[in-house]
Amino acid sequence: MTTIGTPMLWGFFALIVFTMLAIDLMIQGRRDEYGMSVKQAAAWSIIWVSISLTFNAGLWWYLANTTGREVATEQSVAFLTGYLIEKALAVDNLFVWLMLFNYFAVPPSLQRRVLVYGVLGAIILRTLMIFGGSWLIAQFDWLLYVFGAFLVFTGIKMFFGGDEQANTADNPLIKWLQRRLRVTNTLENEHFLVKHNGLWYATPLFLTLVMVELSDVIFALDSIPAIFAVTTDPFIVLTSNLFAILGLRAMYFLLVGMAEKFALLKYGLAAILLFIGLKMTMVDFIHIPVAISLGVVALILVTTLVASVWINRKNH
Repeated sequence: MTTIGTPMLWGFFALIVFTMLAIDLMIQGRRDEYGMSVKQAAAWSIIWVSISLTFNAGLWWYLANTTGREVATEQSVAFLTGYLIEKALAVDNLFVWLMLFNYFAVPPSLQRRVLVYGVLGAIILRTLMIFGGSWLIAQFDWLLYVFGAFLVFTGIKMFFGGDEQANTADNPLIKWLQRRLRVTNTLENEHFLVKHNGLWYATPLFLTLVMVELSDVIFALDSIPAIFAVTTDPFIVLTSNLFAILGLRAMYFLLVGMAEKFALLKYGLAAILLFIGLKMTMVDFIHIPVAISLGVVALILVTTLVASVWINRKNH
């Protein structure tokens, strides 16, 4: 696997991730009956985005002094593109989390606990999937075409799929877990497992956590191949992906009260997946620079959000 990642860069990145996680767990993780306010979520979201952009600026400076400005600019734009793609696709995932919390009647104070473990699990799973994907692509470069075709299929399905995700009560995995596990009828404070009369029971909070982790794996099947369309460098893919994930808790609470304002979001995400998928499948015929990819993704997102806000105001 060809990568710009040196031991120093990997070590510096790991230090930042561990520091950010510690801050997220110790400061944001304080128990609160009402979870995180919109103002707090907005402030923390700005902090996480600022740290990510600062890392990217530092990466550009390091590469500019070691490999030249051309390579530095190319890799920095690739990082920003991957980061933006992951953030955009994560929004759809957050809406799924919102539906899960509503279905299991999880209050905001306990949502934060689930999100802590959800983000930690996502980091571990994404890391394994990215290194596995990088190795596979290095061995079988034709997999990029497979990834591209998969993204095109997913984009079309998302565009015409309606609101299938809303039927949480009909989810087969939830039904399977409820049949196979002893599950309490109510939440047991912040416990995932409890013991009654010598028998262990799972709580609805545990089922919520399982579904949150599963939803992240499903969405990673879209977002990770999409970033591989931008670059196959595992350092850029992993750093852009994890930096986007680390701010998900704050981003979730920011979006909780705004879900209905983004009615057209799924169409924008579908367009992004279609664009990235077509780019991957036609890479031998048409070369689209990373900077143009970044511009297209940003334009689709901005257009979708502006159109959603305009339609929402018009209807009200």
